[in-house]
Amino acid sequence: MAARMRWGLHQLLRSRNTSHFRFSVKSRNPYHTQCPNQSFRKVQLLPLTGATHLSLRHLSVQTQDTPNPRSLKFLPGKPVLGSGTLDFPSPSTAECSSLARDLFEIEGVKSVFFGPDFITVTKADDDVEWTDIKRHALEAITTFFESGAPITTGVAHHESSHSEDDDDIVSMIKELLDTRIRPTVQEDGGDVIFKGFEDGTVKLKLVGSCTGCPSSTVTLKNGIQNMLQFYIPEVHDVEQVEDEVDEINAKVFSDLERKLQD
Repeated sequence: MAARMRWGLHQLLRSRNTSHFRFSVKSRNPYHTQCPNQSFRKVQLLPLTGATHLSLRHLSVQTQDTPNPRSLKFLPGKPVLGSGTLDFPSPSTAECSSLARDLFEIEGVKSVFFGPDFITVTKADDDVEWTDIKRHALEAITTFFESGAPITTGVAHHESSHSEDDDDIVSMIKELLDTRIRPTVQEDGGDVIFKGFEDGTVKLKLVGSCTGCPSSTVTLKNGIQNMLQFYIPEVHDVEQVEDEVDEINAKVFSDLERKLQD
């Protein structure tokens, strides 16, 4: 079966130009993006009770739990990016999206993530109650979509999923990620970004609800690694990596948390 699947992947890759892959809205993402830096303020919240959805005017935004108890998925019932994903790991990365900036102004929000038809909000820690965040996030999302404003403005950096320079193994890895793995991960409010293949090790970046998720290691090893090894014997290991900017943001956030606790 693995040999047949591998042959099928080869045939599929030969039949299309890898520099012009086309992806369906719900199953594939052609790119992962990040925005330039910007800082802004926080607002104080009052304790509020929340429901699983909020209907204001003509838009109903639903919420969905994720495997990460610190992340909540918001479904506006209409396209968000349409295709692709956009990660905002900190407020300073949200310059190109007014919606992301509005969400970061809510006290307790640590990161924001846009998918094809969903928005994932991750809170800072377990001490922050979702009821203190959910209603304000629902109101911000509803107001934004009813305003008709673009989800992003300016120039965003696009990280292409496929390249003309990819060899057969890398092309097969990306094809499996895009067709078999990423759609499932996106259902849980996250995404998996290919960062490289070296000496038998596939390097992946987990974003959205996958960031800091207790089950992310299980997902990498028991899910992604096993599938890639089954179809592509050249894959020996799967490793989670972070961009340099993500490591800096994490350190800054950790330092800030310590100062607030002191």
